[in-house]
Amino acid sequence: MELQTFNRKETKFLLTGEQYQALMKSLEGSLRLDPHCRDGAYRICNIYFDTPDNEVLRRSAAKPYYKEKLRLRSYGTPSSDHDRVFLELKRKIGGIVSKRRTALTYGQAKDYLGNGVKPRLSSYTDLQVLSEIDWFVRNNPVTPYAYVSYDRIAMFGAEDRSLRITLDCDLQARRSDLSLSHGSYGHFLLPHDTWLMEVKFSGAVPLFLARTLSELKIYSQGFSKIGAEYKLMLAEGERQTAAV
Repeated sequence: MELQTFNRKETKFLLTGEQYQALMKSLEGSLRLDPHCRDGAYRICNIYFDTPDNEVLRRSAAKPYYKEKLRLRSYGTPSSDHDRVFLELKRKIGGIVSKRRTALTYGQAKDYLGNGVKPRLSSYTDLQVLSEIDWFVRNNPVTPYAYVSYDRIAMFGAEDRSLRITLDCDLQARRSDLSLSHGSYGHFLLPHDTWLMEVKFSGAVPLFLARTLSELKIYSQGFSKIGAEYKLMLAEGERQTAAV
């Protein structure tokens, strides 16, 4: 197991296909592709956890000063219990995003989340992150409630590696068949050829990037993948009620 910790600010943008193409051309030389993008975009798959009455989602939608959520993430679709996945506890405190995550095998993750069987701990930091997740679960009796996947292009600053930009497309979500190993399918959360961009940084947005975004008329706007799935679920419930 391994622990990774991230603390940073995040700003989100929605791009048309034309804006995406223009942005990629403008940023050539200023950013470097993540090694995972050698063959193009890579797929990220997530299982999100919540209470039966969607308490975590509803709390997050109220935009509190402090919020947190639990998810299980894989890069690509796991094909066996030996594949690597990440269990993540993501917090947002006053606009600063903190992510604590630990790597497990898919089998370990299923045993822990489904049966409460803790994996063997090899270090203090492993114990610490699982203790934090245990605290969250004890205070929020959560179960898997949504699958969300997308294809990602990731880049980092050529001079400042703390600057990270991710561009996601083909966002799909579902509330049934909640298994990472069953692949990506479900309802689309954004129109075709629309990209969700997140700019992640530790200090301030670099001047070259701010100028580029202004020139291309790309402006920040709030968007939550899991929040969009929640709104879709509510709309579907309203349609079914109206049909009756």
